[in-house]
Amino acid sequence: MTTRIVYHMCRQAEWDAAQGPGAYPGSSQDAADGFIHFSTAAQVEESAARHRAGQSGLVLLAVDAARLGPALRWEPSRGGQLFPHLYGALPVAAVVRADPLPLGPDGRHVFPPSFPLDDASLP
Repeated sequence: MTTRIVYHMCRQAEWDAAQGPGAYPGSSQDAADGFIHFSTAAQVEESAARHRAGQSGLVLLAVDAARLGPALRWEPSRGGQLFPHLYGALPVAAVVRADPLPLGPDGRHVFPPSFPLDDASLP
């Protein structure tokens, strides 16, 4: 795949806890599945609606896929679509943005105005 930016949603507290050690190990669901779940810009809103519906206190991580190396694998999932899965911890240094992902009045997550990031915004 050539997608440079991939997205992950997690609890703000989980992301805050990753700052000290410099790596995010993933959520309990990620641990159960054996990898950290990511989505592309085209997939993440549906992922939020399906897997994080009604959850507050989330943060949307925009990650430079090129910094993840061979631990990032593209595998078929929902409807045969290829999703990025990270087999290992997420290095904090690979995250180019972390934005709050609040719930709107309709109960759906409100994505930041900067979403989606484009590759030109990367260093």
